[in-house]
Amino acid sequence: MGDLKLGLQLGYWGAGPNPNMVKIAQEAEKLGYDAVFTAEAWGSDVFTPLAWIGAHTERIRLGTGIAQLSARAPTATAMAAMTLDHLSGGRVILGLGVSGPQVVEGWYGQPFGKPLARTREYINIIRQVLQRKEPVSNDGEHYPLPYSGEGAWGLGKPLKSIVHPLREDLPIFLGAEGPKNVTMTAEIADGWLPLYYSPYRQEVYADQLKGAKPGFEIMQGMPVIINDDIEEAVVPLKHSLALYIGGMGAKSRNFHNELIKRMGFEEAAEKIQDLYLAGKKDEAAQAVPTQLADEIALVGSVDRIKDRLNAWRDTPVTSLLVSTQSVDELRTFADLVLG
Repeated sequence: MGDLKLGLQLGYWGAGPNPNMVKIAQEAEKLGYDAVFTAEAWGSDVFTPLAWIGAHTERIRLGTGIAQLSARAPTATAMAAMTLDHLSGGRVILGLGVSGPQVVEGWYGQPFGKPLARTREYINIIRQVLQRKEPVSNDGEHYPLPYSGEGAWGLGKPLKSIVHPLREDLPIFLGAEGPKNVTMTAEIADGWLPLYYSPYRQEVYADQLKGAKPGFEIMQGMPVIINDDIEEAVVPLKHSLALYIGGMGAKSRNFHNELIKRMGFEEAAEKIQDLYLAGKKDEAAQAVPTQLADEIALVGSVDRIKDRLNAWRDTPVTSLLVSTQSVDELRTFADLVLG
């Protein structure tokens, strides 16, 4: 609890690279932002843009938000994180996440099953690589090392990284949403990247975070919209929420929908999903409660946002990750949060 840090979330590319990526990151560093994050979906990868940004900055931490587990073997992820950590002088935050079944099975061609067990194994292997105490091995069912299953030549042997990591305690964060996943994150990770968090509903996650160790960081993505008209300001948020609550998953299993229900918006979550899956996307957005959009963002006049920041300072959240392409907005956010 206490002072909030600021981070910048650049996300993943659209059809091509963001031409302002380096300029925005450099300005964020000058203004005292603590970290810059990139993302990946099924286009640009999460590590390469960070290397580019790292080469043009000096202090700002470089976070993957998030590196998808299914995109790389755990040892490959450890290699990328280790390499970038050396090149950047120890600035990497390795944010990991399972993504969702549509991406994992549709893009990576892998089964989505047992996401918690997979995550635990994945992190265990990365920690082995980073600690470099002995050759890496794993007898779990998801990432067996050495591999001895179908098609194996039987020549594999445990290996120890050639490279000595710059930091064997390189911080590992998890993007987690479900109760069991958040509980595991507090147990085995150094930080948490939530999707939606309301400072007015801290009970939703309170029990799950009890196992967090000292220094555990929580970095919350934070839409900031300066506009005196709250209803007008939250329209883009409502469209984004409708996509996640209604369309990111199947009727039978949508992790985002389940979270919104746990936050107390059960009836709205059902309605949004029904409308979205029926192709009524605008109506689904209109069905998103203004209260929900307002609670998970900072919306309104500058004075209102300053006031509502106090609620965030009374939470376990340690950093707010903002998204913007505007240098002016970067400065305004710095004035508001870092003041």
